[in-house]
Amino acid sequence: MDNKERFTLGLRKAMPIALGYFPVSFTFGIMAASGGLSPLMAVLISMTNFTSAGQFAGTQLMLISGPLLEIAVTTFVINIRYMLMSLAISQKLAPMRLGKKLILAFGITDETFALASLEKKEIPFLHMLGIIVGPYIGWALGTFCGAYASSLLPMSIQQAMGIALYAMFIALIIPGMKKAKAVCYVVLLTIGLSLLFHFMPFIRQLTDGWKIIFITIIGSGIGAWLFPINEEDFT
Repeated sequence: MDNKERFTLGLRKAMPIALGYFPVSFTFGIMAASGGLSPLMAVLISMTNFTSAGQFAGTQLMLISGPLLEIAVTTFVINIRYMLMSLAISQKLAPMRLGKKLILAFGITDETFALASLEKKEIPFLHMLGIIVGPYIGWALGTFCGAYASSLLPMSIQQAMGIALYAMFIALIIPGMKKAKAVCYVVLLTIGLSLLFHFMPFIRQLTDGWKIIFITIIGSGIGAWLFPINEEDFT
């Protein structure tokens, strides 16, 4: 198989991911533009971040003029899982230079990681690049369309599109809750923590960014402690 075929095969495999990213990034584009960011800035954020939850959270903090430290720590905590994913995928990559590995690391998302994990053989650079490029284009294109469409859509539709973000997260969580009780318990735990941080005196005075940071760290920490993953689960 030559280089072109390897790239094309990866691109074809990742096409469903690209199509799935479009409506989510479309919603992000509307949210960013409605909040006051220019369409160009919204697209630039998507092209330089390429992350869903971290990007939404970071941009929302930007729109309310959150402190830079708060934005940085929030996005770091939410996106730290990509470091672990990159380390795992690096074990499956064919030998290549560090520069190429850094390019591929930028394109690691939950979905591209899952797709690459299904590969039975070593993954050449161009094949992995094909897996990344399609979703990346879908994410950037969806943001572009959403940002520019925000000026054309009625306000009622723009507000309704905001619900799509919550629907997306629910759609991601529910299947995992059905498959594993541990996931269900951790989700319920984080819901309880969210309520605690919202209603408890003193704690409720924290900004939204710091609430996300503390809830993420506490929830994931307790989940890892109560429900450790056995080593044989990875073999």
